[in-house]
Amino acid sequence: MAPLPVSPLAPAALPELPPVAGCRFAAVEAGVRYKGRRDVLLAEFAPGTTVAGVLTRNQMPGAPIDWCRAHLPAGRARGLVVNAGNANVFTGAKGRTACVETAAAAAGILGCTPAEIMLASTGVIGEPLPYERIVAALPGAQKALSPDTWADAARAIMTTDTFPKAASRIAHIRGVPVRINGIAKGSGMIAPDMATMLSFVVTDAQIPGDVLQALLARTVARTFNAITVDSDTSTSDTLMLFATGQASHAAITGPGEPALRDFRAKLQDLLKDLALQVVRDGEGAQKLIEISVSGAASERAARRIALAIADSPLVKTAIAGEDANWGRIVMAVGKSGQKADRDRLAIDIGGVAVARDGTRVEGYDEAPVAAHMKGQEIVVAVDVGVGSGRSTVWTCDLTHGYIDINADYRS
Repeated sequence: MAPLPVSPLAPAALPELPPVAGCRFAAVEAGVRYKGRRDVLLAEFAPGTTVAGVLTRNQMPGAPIDWCRAHLPAGRARGLVVNAGNANVFTGAKGRTACVETAAAAAGILGCTPAEIMLASTGVIGEPLPYERIVAALPGAQKALSPDTWADAARAIMTTDTFPKAASRIAHIRGVPVRINGIAKGSGMIAPDMATMLSFVVTDAQIPGDVLQALLARTVARTFNAITVDSDTSTSDTLMLFATGQASHAAITGPGEPALRDFRAKLQDLLKDLALQVVRDGEGAQKLIEISVSGAASERAARRIALAIADSPLVKTAIAGEDANWGRIVMAVGKSGQKADRDRLAIDIGGVAVARDGTRVEGYDEAPVAAHMKGQEIVVAVDVGVGSGRSTVWTCDLTHGYIDINADYRS
């Protein structure tokens, strides 16, 4: 598959990611599927590092998902191995063997148990993973480990991505600054349910594994689980958060502690940043779309309505064609299966009132909406008039580029 042009929605540059104490990365070329590029990531974490994870709920999970699901509850990690190009999904006993052998090899290099090695894979489904190539590349990766290779790490996990995705924040716990760095990959098969979406976040904070898990689970609903490119939930969706414990703040005992308020806010902000970068790199995308729903029976109902709009091919192609066809939004609200009052429905596009009380606004002038549709960032707000539930999701338009990329994916 030929390299893809960089998305027009890409950030101007990859942000600077300073080192996180207790974490080192290496990215190497193993030739798993790609030639002439780095495709395996090895991470080493300091002894005592805790880990949390949120994994796909797709009922056809890859072997690395099963591996992590078995070992994440212990809450400890010393290493991470990720490969791009082959998802190790629907590979039967060979897939399980690939996980066992890869984890054993990494554990031998890093001086820990295989259970302390987390695994993730992304790429083509149904092809046996040539894990021997990964195992052979690990000694070289171990020698190349460095705290300053975040950019290389972000690039090594890409598949159809057109740009690497990274973010960094500083939070304070009991007055002590702690760093949070994160990388992600994802472009197509994006409708996380916890795309092909992978994200790895590392902090130097001292946070127990169970507290870390509670914090991560709480942030997912409004970040990675609030994006969609094509409504397809990957078999490999993986989000992991590692805490190396190198910061000097006093101990944390629970996720609700006031001392974690800033950390919770910065973690959610970082995950939202990474999630929106995934949408900005949606396959063939030309426009980023924000859809906010209010007035629903519950937050869950609002989310389902918002996703019905975001996943509608008719809505997405209308926006791609810069057509302010708000009737398609009405249709998507109705098909969501959630309670909505037709005669109180209100729609705004780009801040302009388009419909109120179930009908078009009298004297509605489409010109400012048409102008908004020509921009790169589209904002849609819908009130369904039945309650106080609200939710916001993000998606992208649907262009012919999506077909071109996916028709050519395995070639």
